[in-house]
Amino acid sequence: MSGRVCASILQRASSYTSTLSCTAPFQYTHSVGFPSSQPPAARQCHFSSWGNGTSRSGSCFTSDESGSRSQSGRHLSTHQNLDFQLSQVQINSILRSNEQTVSVPEFDGRVLSAVKKFESNQLAANTPNEDRRSAATCLQSKGMLFGVFDGHGGWACAQAVSERLLYYTAVAMMSEQILEELEKCMEHGRAVPPILQWYKHHTDFNCRESASLYIDHLRVFWQELLDSEEHGEGMGPLDALDCSFKRLDADISLEAQVPFSNDLMRSTAIQVAFAGCTACVAHVGTDRIHVANSGDCRAVLGVLKEDGSWSALPLSQDHNSQNHAEMERIKAQHPPSERDTVLMPLRAFGDVRFKWSLELQQSILACLEPGVDLDSLNLYHYTPPNYLTPPYLDVAPDITCHKLRPQDRFLILGTDGLWDELGNEEAVRLVGEHLSGIHLQAPVSPSERQMKLGQMHELLLKRQARASPALDTNAATHLIRHALGTGEYGELCHERLASMLTLPEDLARMYRDDITATVVYLNSDLARHS
Repeated sequence: MSGRVCASILQRASSYTSTLSCTAPFQYTHSVGFPSSQPPAARQCHFSSWGNGTSRSGSCFTSDESGSRSQSGRHLSTHQNLDFQLSQVQINSILRSNEQTVSVPEFDGRVLSAVKKFESNQLAANTPNEDRRSAATCLQSKGMLFGVFDGHGGWACAQAVSERLLYYTAVAMMSEQILEELEKCMEHGRAVPPILQWYKHHTDFNCRESASLYIDHLRVFWQELLDSEEHGEGMGPLDALDCSFKRLDADISLEAQVPFSNDLMRSTAIQVAFAGCTACVAHVGTDRIHVANSGDCRAVLGVLKEDGSWSALPLSQDHNSQNHAEMERIKAQHPPSERDTVLMPLRAFGDVRFKWSLELQQSILACLEPGVDLDSLNLYHYTPPNYLTPPYLDVAPDITCHKLRPQDRFLILGTDGLWDELGNEEAVRLVGEHLSGIHLQAPVSPSERQMKLGQMHELLLKRQARASPALDTNAATHLIRHALGTGEYGELCHERLASMLTLPEDLARMYRDDITATVVYLNSDLARHS
């Protein structure tokens, strides 16, 4: 499908004023794949206006105490002397509480899978966690989709994007024939064929209150694909990723402007749009990986070299102030007089406070229900200096296509909390040696042979650290453990790790970020045969 068609659909989306009702039958919510129930009662969280509870902070009450405990059950530094003592069992329990391991069938009844299994984990610094992750198999097209999402200004945008983006991408790749079948099912009230097979961790949840709205706008998207008359067999992964990123962001912006009669749905839509999130999504097909990145999450491929060592191949570029090309791209979009004042470069979903005019922002916030506490929704009206020619950021992803080779063994997707602590090569080495169980040591170089005794001792400590056995079976947990607990010589330092895990919630974010890591193991035999 041509980029011209995608551009036409996006243009129509920007002018679309929603006339669909938000009362899609409950069976659609279930059949299209949106989970129809919330987490078990023991883990049920009512997040701000998204639930029925009265909690404003968006976290679960785990204690009846007040004062010295926050709503998350963790002690605040102002009410307790800092105590960094944790046993190894306690450390393991904290690190492994959100880990996930999923084995993928080699053959799903349609095609051979390029993914053997994946392992994922998350560790929060914010309360609640602002990172999200997604993984799913495309049931009406080919391949698997994996995503990591880093929220800012709250968790709301990352939550919405993690629920919706993979649907948009999968629909864009579906053929016209299958889309017509979906539409007929919706028209006649029949069960809709599932679009995705989700792989959810038991702590993951979906926003049930907005499910009908999300389905309505997904349906509008596929209706416009059908109306384009050029959709045919569907988009390829590259066009589908590009179109789905842009279309979902347009829908998020639109939904915040629609005058819903339901106050809860309206405040939720505004909360999502004013928050923001970066995203990195990978489509793993039979013979290729496509990675779409918007922001500072990252995808890195682990490559096994002929000598048994590992090398890292980045499949994305960070969009931040260290990216010179990105800096110039942003500056080129604004008058020369703003070259020294434009905002830090960033690409993200939501963040309408940096996309909309000031007049539009003020009018939308003024339409909220009287008496709504903006702080409880993580909303605040802040006008940055030199806000003259918005938008100052967009969501357009950079997309990389990589043809799979036998030496490509795994893909690491991580939010910036991981990459703040680990470089590409170090992360790949950790996963590679965890996978193989082999810890290669480079021969002692001539210069190293001239070392003094103290320097030689340091070298031996570093080599010993690299040969230490892994404590975790899950590679994502292995990465997070080393990201936070690596000492001066590369060794795992129990005291350092314990201190990073016991920081009170009002201090934790000052020392580390939320971390999400997903490791996707690739079927090298399939690449070898193809």
